[in-house]
Amino acid sequence: MKVLDFPLVKITIPFIFGLLVSYYCQPPLKASLIFLGFSTILFCASYFISKRNKKAKTFFSINSFLISFLVGICVLLFHTDTFDKSNYTHSKTVFENQQSITFTLREKLKSNDYNDRYIGLINSIDDKVYSGRIIVNIQKDSLKNPLIIGNTIRVETTLQRTVSSKNPNQFDYAKYLSDKQIYAQLYCKKSEIKVSRTITKDIWYYSGRLHSSILKNLESAHFNKDEMNVALALILGQQQEISADIIKDYQYSGATHVLSVSGLHVGFIMLFIMFVLKPIPNTRKGSAIKLVTILISLAGFAVISGLSPSVLRSVVMFSFVAIGNHLRRSGNIYHTLLVSLLLILLFEPYFLFDVGFQLSYLALFFIVWLQPELNKIWKPKNKFILYIWNALTVSFAAQIGTLPLCLYYFHQFPGLFFVTNIIILPVLSFIMIAGIIVMIFAIFKSPPEILVYIFEKSIFILNQLIHYVASFESFVIQGISFNFYYLITLYLVIISATMWSQKPSYNKLIAVFISIILFQSALIYTKREISNQKELIVYNVKKSTLISSRNGNSITLFASDTTSNKSSKNNVFNSYLVGNFSVLNKSQKLKNVLFFKGHKISIIDSTGIYANSISPEILILTQSPKINLDRVLTQLQPKIIIADGSNSYTLQRIWQISCEKKNIPFHATAEKGFYRLN
Repeated sequence: MKVLDFPLVKITIPFIFGLLVSYYCQPPLKASLIFLGFSTILFCASYFISKRNKKAKTFFSINSFLISFLVGICVLLFHTDTFDKSNYTHSKTVFENQQSITFTLREKLKSNDYNDRYIGLINSIDDKVYSGRIIVNIQKDSLKNPLIIGNTIRVETTLQRTVSSKNPNQFDYAKYLSDKQIYAQLYCKKSEIKVSRTITKDIWYYSGRLHSSILKNLESAHFNKDEMNVALALILGQQQEISADIIKDYQYSGATHVLSVSGLHVGFIMLFIMFVLKPIPNTRKGSAIKLVTILISLAGFAVISGLSPSVLRSVVMFSFVAIGNHLRRSGNIYHTLLVSLLLILLFEPYFLFDVGFQLSYLALFFIVWLQPELNKIWKPKNKFILYIWNALTVSFAAQIGTLPLCLYYFHQFPGLFFVTNIIILPVLSFIMIAGIIVMIFAIFKSPPEILVYIFEKSIFILNQLIHYVASFESFVIQGISFNFYYLITLYLVIISATMWSQKPSYNKLIAVFISIILFQSALIYTKREISNQKELIVYNVKKSTLISSRNGNSITLFASDTTSNKSSKNNVFNSYLVGNFSVLNKSQKLKNVLFFKGHKISIIDSTGIYANSISPEILILTQSPKINLDRVLTQLQPKIIIADGSNSYTLQRIWQISCEKKNIPFHATAEKGFYRLN
């Protein structure tokens, strides 16, 4: 089957390119709409011309691509909240002074040690209508006054912009939130908030109430807490309360996808529903009843699970599969994937930049495309061996399809993923069936103890199996350096090799060799690029000083104490190592004077000692030294002052004023992030 020949592909690909261009280039909305209107006129004209003249079909095809591309641009711009004048980002005062802010709780997030966390929808600021999504952090206390989804809250506070990562090559939380149209956070205490008696009763409210009812009934059935939290993740996609140790076990064993409700889970649920509906005859009326029941059941599951994006994606996908089965078009699974992909991105274009979305569709595509080819390698006659072989081929197809992306985002590879999938699939099949039955009971009342006991023990066994596989930490390859060039070229190798294996030909073999050469070129280019780089980094680390000097891929680390010298265990420094394809050459105790590429660097620590004899270009202040900076600046006359994260906030404010008086740039890493000298 030639996927690229599908008409829908020719619409979807330019549409996705339009989303990418809009995301990275951010063209003006008005200009994009003008171009879209002009292309629509050309599209209509080319359509009527092509009806009369077959030679004009090429012109019509080009216009089809163009209009799909421009629709992609405009769709993403329309879904960018900052273009809405009523969005709170256009209120400058709310980020500077205390304002009366009214918001509605939309979604419960994972709490931390200090705060209960929610996603809130802004209603008004100082009684002026505003909109937008924020993260709400409400300080925990001993009072039992739980908030519910749909509560409207009023509080006097200041919004805080989500700051970007302050160290190189680290996960950018601000970027992650902005892709979800969240640009600020709110911090408050329970005693400071006023909860309105009026509750916004929308679908999220009823979803939250249903989830709370399930949780209450499970607790009344004396469900073990650890197992219950895993059960809520497996069946409902609620990961908020899972312990860090359990999450680590699932990551190391290569079973993280089990905790995130995806196509695997929704597929199990759909198969279970189809099994229950099997007695209904496959007549026209019977098929219609089955389809409606499946669609309602999948929609109900999405509501129960809290309408999370991962669940909604999978529910939409399998809803189209069900419709395809009803229309007797189940064989064309590629069309089903493309229709669901296009529909989701039309309504939620920012999903394209969500890692879970990318992994989900890549895994599904490669299972559909590659797994049948892997299955042909061997045809075991024994049913048990056949089951294991099928599980292996599905697992390998999904892993091959998602491997480059996992290396690019997570820089690690669980070597025992295939063992994990063989072990857990039989247990997971039983857990999903038992879990669905238990959750259905829990919607209405406390489930029977025998069902809860069986379900609880099956999850306990699953956790123990996962923990056992994860205990072989030597099979978890971490710290894999992998950049965008590797990502693209490795996918070219995988795709070209798969196409050649399906139907070998000379041209396809040439394509394989070209893709391998491109991958090797990416390796050589990256190595050459890294070898020519030299830079010094001053990191932002609280209560500690960390400076690294890199020459090519060799790094020398300077630290203020022996704890920081153990750089392999330091997350801040390790991210930089991996991101720059580098290795730690040596670690040294921090000195008062450093030299880098002809630059003199003076460092003043808590002792306040510095050399008057040198005139440094750069002055680094660490560990809150008690000095008269005005006098130091007069004596040393540096060109720039850097204060790292080990200094107190009060001193940094005083130093900044001193620098402003003398027109000397002041770089505080706690405010501006790490400092790079190259």
